[in-house]
Amino acid sequence: MSRDRGAMALVLHSHMPYVEGFGTWPFGEEWLWEAVATVYLPMLDLLEGSDAPVTVGLTPVLCDQLETLPGEPGERLLAFLSGTRRAVHDEDSRGLADTGHPELAEEVRRAGRDYIRAEDALRDGGRRPLERLAALGERPQVELMTSSATHALLPLLASDAGLRLQLTSGVASHERRFGTWSGSLWLPECAYAPGLEHELADHGVRRFCVDQTEVHGLGAPEQLEPVATAAEVVAMPIDWQTVQLVWSGTHGYPAHPLYRDYHRRTVHDLRPWSNGGEPYRPEEAAALARDHARDFVTRCIERLDRHHAEGGRPGLLTFALDTELLGHWWYEGQTWLGAVFEEASSQGLDLVTLEEGIDRVPAVQREVRSSSWGDAKDFSTWDRPEVAEIAFDARGAELRTVAAAARGGAVADGRRAALE
Repeated sequence: MSRDRGAMALVLHSHMPYVEGFGTWPFGEEWLWEAVATVYLPMLDLLEGSDAPVTVGLTPVLCDQLETLPGEPGERLLAFLSGTRRAVHDEDSRGLADTGHPELAEEVRRAGRDYIRAEDALRDGGRRPLERLAALGERPQVELMTSSATHALLPLLASDAGLRLQLTSGVASHERRFGTWSGSLWLPECAYAPGLEHELADHGVRRFCVDQTEVHGLGAPEQLEPVATAAEVVAMPIDWQTVQLVWSGTHGYPAHPLYRDYHRRTVHDLRPWSNGGEPYRPEEAAALARDHARDFVTRCIERLDRHHAEGGRPGLLTFALDTELLGHWWYEGQTWLGAVFEEASSQGLDLVTLEEGIDRVPAVQREVRSSSWGDAKDFSTWDRPEVAEIAFDARGAELRTVAAAARGGAVADGRRAALE
């Protein structure tokens, strides 16, 4: 029955704006250091210890920064963990203890050990995460996908030359780092406009994720059907009905009262409270995450079975979300993901990579409309009067980068414009 119903493609989109070397808290390079310590290193441990199929998206911008860690930026990361992080955990735990909150103080001390483990891992040869990712990509059950060079919203680029440069550079950087490329490409913000598939095909792209929620409706059967575009590149709809179980901060799993509250913080931005307002209790939260993983897999199976019963064909449930959600925004997210891998095996939910998914579930012929996974499922998040200054700055940087590339040899000018 499991093969009749189809499968789920789990996609982890990993991205970080270029912040290395650009100041500190709250939006400088410490943003990256936090992600390395609380997301990327533990996620690597999780994936290395599992044989579950998964697609891992790695933007060139993120890889550019991870590539610097063996050098001086890695020393700054270690200094952040051993200095800043230890100091603020020590100070806030003392402050909470001195004001009569011993349970909160103990939770701050416990959470501080997350950073100590990350520091130990980095000092023990862990400053080359790209090598670990490359080794993962050699496994048949792990697919690595790339994206555009600077995570630019492709339909809003100012020039065809800029679009080609984004795709050419994005693919080339991936192949340089990882040796091979499967043909899967993450469209930044899932932003698609009709006609884009032809340029994608010209650059070797075979498949991409798209959000057609506003086109067909939440939970529609079309959300489980890959679509063959006119250029023979396959668009893989993301099933937002399933994604919102994890994504929603109001009624998704992460909103449960037992999970750690991301928003309520101590003087130095630490989070020892639960969503319910009580001191955070990690053992209870971890047990709940495993329960939610069981519920998630059950719901996915029911969704696929219903699709098969009503349409007579298997479905491909593409479940995609930001990697950084798991471990940073949703502290228990990686515990949940590990349990999802286990539950999928025990309950009979087939997991596949994107590449395997289109072999398992044939694509249909249907129009793919303009869309994104922004708030309004269009491009307005990035192209409206309120963000006009940012949009024009981005287009100016694009044109400077294209001009630098056209001149040839203008590496410094091109790099500066690309970082902007």
